[in-house]
Amino acid sequence: MSVELNTNSAVSSSIETTLAVKSANLVKSQTELEGQMALNLIASAVVDNISLPASGNSGQNINIKV
Repeated sequence: MSVELNTNSAVSSSIETTLAVKSANLVKSQTELEGQMALNLIASAVVDNISLPASGNSGQNINIKV
């Protein structure tokens, strides 16, 4: 029986592939969660009832000195 060091076995490759897939799934889940949080933040910042002061022509005249 011989033992070889530094060889790529099928078991090692399978474990690496499995870990890579799990890592990719974690990244995908985290990205989706962050995206949903961003959308929730944007939705909460929308203001439906913006009332402007009824002060006539306020802000219509701009004084500029050159």
